[in-house]
Amino acid sequence: MNFKYTAIAFALVGTLSACGGSGSEIEEVIAPLLPETGFTFSATELVTNLTDDVIVAGYANLAAQGVALLSATQVLLNSTSQADLTAAQEAWKAARKPWEQGESHIFGPVDSLSIDPHLDSWPLNTTDLQTQLANNSGFDAETIKSWNDDVQGFHTMEYLLFGDGVDDNTKLIAELTTAEREYVIALAEVFRDYTAQLDDAWQVSHNPQDTNALPYADLLKTPGSANNTVYSSELAVIEELINGMIGIVDEVGNGKIADPFGDSLATADTSKVESQYSWNSLTDFADNIQGVRNVYHGEFTGSADKQGIIDFVAAADSALSIRISSEIDDAILKIQAIAGSDDMPFRQAILDESGRERVATAVTALTKLQTSLESDVIPLLSDWNAQ
Repeated sequence: MNFKYTAIAFALVGTLSACGGSGSEIEEVIAPLLPETGFTFSATELVTNLTDDVIVAGYANLAAQGVALLSATQVLLNSTSQADLTAAQEAWKAARKPWEQGESHIFGPVDSLSIDPHLDSWPLNTTDLQTQLANNSGFDAETIKSWNDDVQGFHTMEYLLFGDGVDDNTKLIAELTTAEREYVIALAEVFRDYTAQLDDAWQVSHNPQDTNALPYADLLKTPGSANNTVYSSELAVIEELINGMIGIVDEVGNGKIADPFGDSLATADTSKVESQYSWNSLTDFADNIQGVRNVYHGEFTGSADKQGIIDFVAAADSALSIRISSEIDDAILKIQAIAGSDDMPFRQAILDESGRERVATAVTALTKLQTSLESDVIPLLSDWNAQ
């Protein structure tokens, strides 16, 4: 505290009061002289890093995986090799990872262009899916784009590539019908197109209908600029990023896990388990929170250390920044631990007493993390003296 200026401020208060000065007049005079509260932090480097090295890099990877997935499915058209089907399954999983991690920042073009429902609608409409298979052949991408979202995207491809997932997640190449092969190839082409569109929206133009629209990355990095109608300040950007983290933690704990888990073993519902056909559910959930970790630390695991939300939090409270980091890592570990020693898939774990105990432990960790983000991190926005 600067005692010299504080003393001057109190002296002025006395003088103005004696002269009959109003409360507002006193505030106008002394406000600049009082010590600043809260904390200061320059967020420019943080926003630039998260935009370029986490969000844009993640969507570029997703688009590349979309190309690889299409190539892997095209091989299936006339193949009799189980190795080719396995390669396509692995390509599906590889594309799933950047998508699930990207759900920690599911705002902007992924929402405004309806990319999310196009790629990841759940539950899958298996009845309509079987109708399409029975009544169509020679599937093409443009026709599929006109269909409902619940018969395209990740989970339709998953069902065709892995089977129903009830007893296992292994499908034989001989079980793939000609219609299924044609359908999954066309679906992969649609997927390739949408992931490329999402990548372009962040790096070229966020609105395909407006030739003057900026890349969405530029909107995050230039808040408050004359042509930025989305973000008025860096505070608005940081708030968007933190709320994105909170949103996916809430969705994993209170939706993706809690909905099929039910209130008891008797109310558990495996039909609500996302990615159940591939038995990839626990990997999905862990990747969702890994995405939170990416945004919080400003890096993908193993990448160079750059600024993330942790630096914003540390500017206000270093102990809190460390605690949040620990809670994120703990939530990931608790989700992975649901599988137990026998690598139990999530759809089986919710029907097993010991498995349900591990699920409850993971939900507790997610609840703790969500509470910390909402109760301890969000309030920092009000204390931040943005520079």
